[in-house]
Amino acid sequence: MSTAILTGQPAVGSPLVADLGSLGFTVHTASGPADVLARLADVPAHERVAVVDHRFTGHPHSLRLGLTDPRHPLAALPGAVTARPAARARLLRALETAVPGGPPLPDRAAELLEADGAPVYRPELGVLVATVPADAAELAAARERTGAVDEEEVRLRSAVKSRDGFFTTFCVSPYSRYVARWCARRGMTPNQVTTLSLLTALVAAGCAATGTRPGFVAAGALLLASFVLDCADGQLARYALRYSTLGAWLDATFDRAKEYAFYAGLALGAARGGDDVWGLALAAMVVQTVRHVVDFSFAEGDHYERPPDARRPEAAASASPAAALSGRLDRVGWTVWARRMVVLPIGERWALIAVLTALTTPRLTLTVLIVGCLFAASYTTAGRVLRSVTRRARRTPQAARALADLADTGPLAALAARLPLPLPALAAAGAGAALVLGTALAAPVGSWWPALAAGGYALLSGAAVARPLTGPLDWLVPPLFRAAEYGTVLVLAARSEVNGALPAAFGLVAAVAYHHYDTVYRIRGAAGAPPLLLVRAVGGHEGRTLAVALAAALWSTGAAFPVALTVLAGAVALAVLAESIRFWVSSTAPALHDETGVPA
Repeated sequence: MSTAILTGQPAVGSPLVADLGSLGFTVHTASGPADVLARLADVPAHERVAVVDHRFTGHPHSLRLGLTDPRHPLAALPGAVTARPAARARLLRALETAVPGGPPLPDRAAELLEADGAPVYRPELGVLVATVPADAAELAAARERTGAVDEEEVRLRSAVKSRDGFFTTFCVSPYSRYVARWCARRGMTPNQVTTLSLLTALVAAGCAATGTRPGFVAAGALLLASFVLDCADGQLARYALRYSTLGAWLDATFDRAKEYAFYAGLALGAARGGDDVWGLALAAMVVQTVRHVVDFSFAEGDHYERPPDARRPEAAASASPAAALSGRLDRVGWTVWARRMVVLPIGERWALIAVLTALTTPRLTLTVLIVGCLFAASYTTAGRVLRSVTRRARRTPQAARALADLADTGPLAALAARLPLPLPALAAAGAGAALVLGTALAAPVGSWWPALAAGGYALLSGAAVARPLTGPLDWLVPPLFRAAEYGTVLVLAARSEVNGALPAAFGLVAAVAYHHYDTVYRIRGAAGAPPLLLVRAVGGHEGRTLAVALAAALWSTGAAFPVALTVLAGAVALAVLAESIRFWVSSTAPALHDETGVPA
């Protein structure tokens, strides 16, 4: 519920009351500043409130952008100010201290809020009109400017994400925004569209699992349809300003579930034709997840105590040649799109999967996908390494804390971190990953060497996180841990002589990857990592790696190995899903949205 208080009676013919009513506000008119305060005091504490100058003239969408966005406690635009329940006391104090005369009352209140240090969101209106005319001439001019703008076209354009991939921008968004508007006019919520996208993708995976050419063609078409709906849910949220914490979590989580379920569908379909590609399906998931961790880890670690400032000689010297080259390339239009395509974001990636699924075989589809993702990961990681090695500023403690949370350290590494092992973080993590992966690849099937190597990996992992991750390349530590854990599971399952080991390993990596994605989304929302008790309970990356290595040594030639992997996968999934759902449906969850710029 929302209530708007007008500072006076609107002029004859003004649509202001109707516009506010269409946005869900109950409108009351006040006779003066004192009456505004009295009427606000009568509004129930759980409602959003807005104070709007009775002379306001402009587009309804201007009011929507300024007064209904649920992500901001305080917001303002010319002639209007609003506060969510948690910030109402600050708004009331500002209104009480506003000096009579001068600018409109809402504008004076917004200025006082900002002077008091309160973050007041002011939307970018562009060509939209929002003004408080001082006389009849200004009113006529404002109405003329309002009528000259196609408000609906502006609203549709703003529904599209400002920064997206080539395929999404030119092949999907030109029509998916109309799908979003169609959904909005029928009262559908973004969460409903997100769920429909998931169901469509799961049906696509089921079609792929049939192993027939018609099934593969249908799977490719449905996967593209799922992606259209995936774009439409975010566009619906922007079109109607129906953002929600739960919606942001569902959108991010379902993207991973859809893609990885489709990999499993391809593997099942190939098995029906006598081709075992579970190893490729698991490898595709490993590569894609590790690549995402590289993206997230670099983004979270890219915060420094002294940001580069061209006016300071020492900061100018720390500017990266790679960053300078990137800036020059940004001025050449086609290179921007080429570089967005080369990183294989979700639009290009799903289009590639859909076309290859329809026209070729699951083996070729997964092989091309793995090669493409490896190239994209190499390209982006190389550029980030070049940026990092030339930077002289020191990473902030908050960024180092985020990297430590992304590391997912378990009890074994936590104990090892207390030992006096003066190794650089990156060297320790790299040595540990090479040790456990190399041993898993080289040791005889069923030997105890991988388990011993996993013990050494736990020791080196502790050395890697024994000190704050403030080194220029320490953001690579979490991706190395992910590569070591997922890669060890993949290698040991692939080399096992037991049927069902790879599908069970696929389920285990999927459960663990969910835990790691959930950690990322919490950190991005400034909510911190999952509870330490949960991280320790599911073993940490080093504990799970050791558990899988021990299971391989004990049962790699028996039916118990896939059973052990399945039990571990079930235990991890149950623990992390229960805690994740509890957190994201709680009132303390962060209000995320999808404008972060981190590739999907």
